[in-house]
Amino acid sequence: MRRVSMLLAGLSALALAPAAMAQTASQTDPHAGHGSGHETGHGQHGAHGAAPPAASGAEPMEKPRSMGGCTAEHAAMGHCRMAEETDKGVHGAHDGGHDAPADHAQHIGHDAPAAIDPHAGHGAAAPAAPAVADPDCPPEHAAMGHCTPRAAPPPTAGGAIGTDLPAGDAPAPPPPGDWYADRIFPKGEMDHARHEMMMEGGGQSFGFVSVDLEYQARKGHDGFSWDGEAWYGGDINRLTIKSEGESAIGEGFEGGEVQLLYSRAIGPYFNAQAGVRQDFGPGPDRSYATLAIEGLAPYWFEVEGALFLSDKGDLLARVEGEYDQRITQRLVLQPAIEANFALQDMPANGIGSGLSDVELGLRLRYEIVREFAPYVGVEWSRKFGDTARFARAGGEAAESTSFVIGVKAWF
Repeated sequence: MRRVSMLLAGLSALALAPAAMAQTASQTDPHAGHGSGHETGHGQHGAHGAAPPAASGAEPMEKPRSMGGCTAEHAAMGHCRMAEETDKGVHGAHDGGHDAPADHAQHIGHDAPAAIDPHAGHGAAAPAAPAVADPDCPPEHAAMGHCTPRAAPPPTAGGAIGTDLPAGDAPAPPPPGDWYADRIFPKGEMDHARHEMMMEGGGQSFGFVSVDLEYQARKGHDGFSWDGEAWYGGDINRLTIKSEGESAIGEGFEGGEVQLLYSRAIGPYFNAQAGVRQDFGPGPDRSYATLAIEGLAPYWFEVEGALFLSDKGDLLARVEGEYDQRITQRLVLQPAIEANFALQDMPANGIGSGLSDVELGLRLRYEIVREFAPYVGVEWSRKFGDTARFARAGGEAAESTSFVIGVKAWF
């Protein structure tokens, strides 16, 4: 009997245990009843209104709660549901169809807190912040919608913008004076460094020397001539020396000149020059005040024009031009012309008024290196007017043709 009574007591305790557990859960968990209600109302998001199975006679198990701090391990053991699963459940209910929006809102409120579920509003999206025009908005950020670039200014009348606009006469802005480096390093040292930079970038001084020496073979007597130029300075201001002359073999020096000039750039391709010229040789020596212009004309013609006013009041003029026709990288054909004019007769120097003389030359040179090139060629010269008459009176021909051989060098 004692054993039978103990067995009956154990069976009764097992029968009362589920009810006691359910009562304890309802007292400790404020949402314990909701889980059961949702099972009844939604049927695991299936058909609405389905009643829980009653044939088993057991109370339904507590539904795992959705928690914002639910970890993957706890979700795997059924202790809680992660926010993403809750969100999927809510959307699943939408897919399955809801007949009671109120029940659905209640389900969302208990299973998916608004702070966790971004879809808690279901259609009530927050208004986007208005885009603000940003002058520093790069194209890649604008493409992603992070900012809005500033609209381009409207075109002017006629549609011209940017470099299509006509040139104006507004003064250029002044160069910057607030150098950032002066905040870190001593200003005196930075001024010196900037000066050196400007000098190396075009303000430095350098020199150049060019000379042509040639032998002239002509009828009657051969001769020798030179034509040279040297200058020292920078891109804007230079000191220039020019010299040319000729002599006849066996007859001595025929004449020559030297010019000392100040040269200043008046554009990208031309220089204005002023100075003095001194003649020497047979006849009286003359000194001249000189004004000249030289440079590179369109199509790469090297041109020069000069006016000479002597200490006796005589006015002379000279025009020169030459062109380098490059046949190959080393072979160059150079035609050249020189014409001299005089305002009045100068019998002591053998110069007549008007067009005094013209020289035409054609030389072919081979540049062994750029700085050294031998050449051969031909030169024709002719005196005109009173100059030709003075030459015949002195026993000279008014016209001559010479074959020349020489060398051109510069450094």
